[in-house]
Amino acid sequence: MLRGLLPVLLVWLLLWLAVESLAALAPASPLLRRVLAVAIPLIFGATILWLWEALVAILGVSPVILPPPSAIAARFATSLPVLWGDFVQTVVKGALSGYVMGCGAAVLAAVAVDRSTFLQRGLLPVGNFVAALPIVGIAPILVMWFGFDWQSKAAVVVVMVFFPMLVNTVEGLKASDAMQRDLMATYGAGYWQSLWKLRLPAAMPFIFNGLKICTTLALIGAIVAEFFGSPTQGMGFRISTEVGRLGLDMVWSEIAVAALAGSAFYAVVAVVEKGVTFWHPSQRGR
Repeated sequence: MLRGLLPVLLVWLLLWLAVESLAALAPASPLLRRVLAVAIPLIFGATILWLWEALVAILGVSPVILPPPSAIAARFATSLPVLWGDFVQTVVKGALSGYVMGCGAAVLAAVAVDRSTFLQRGLLPVGNFVAALPIVGIAPILVMWFGFDWQSKAAVVVVMVFFPMLVNTVEGLKASDAMQRDLMATYGAGYWQSLWKLRLPAAMPFIFNGLKICTTLALIGAIVAEFFGSPTQGMGFRISTEVGRLGLDMVWSEIAVAALAGSAFYAVVAVVEKGVTFWHPSQRGR
């Protein structure tokens, strides 16, 4: 076993050094920089998968404990209709709908908080308390309230994303300085004109920071909620069912779908952020 393990580790170390060399390159061409930005994580990920495959084979790990990537890929390819149905149920119906409702309500609530001292002193401390509640305690209650279909998962997502989004938006609305607000008042701008033309644009980096954080929270909330009651579809439902049947290859396939969906979700928000906040220093040079 040791004889087979040492060459694998040596090859992996060489591949690691090759990735380090690529990462150290600084080509003048923007196209080459973009190619490297995509190629380096792909090569690094491929080396991790190769090492995983080799170690499972050399060490004789049971597929019940850790299936090799090849077995997971085979199960993924043969289960595309099931995985697609689970994706629609969890991501589109549960996570995305709850994300839109929760983040939209949080932005509106942030404007109300901005105008009301009472809400600033009353709602935000309560929000910090609710945000600290464990999702495993909230999810069963909301499933009992809203039923076993996607509506209860969306409700869990709303609870998870509302207060992080609220806090970021409230802080963003404070981003414009007093001189800028005084200048708007000098020009005769009212509250809503000042909000629309000054304070909301200045708050966009904070708002998009909250939106990016909430992409992950939305997916986690929808999947966890399905552990406490779901129809016969959904990523959380499938994971809990397959773990009971020792179908770890299917569990890893669902994890792969969740990782791809979460990455795509985050990337879409990041692309929109780059277009909206192109003026911000954080976006310069990207």
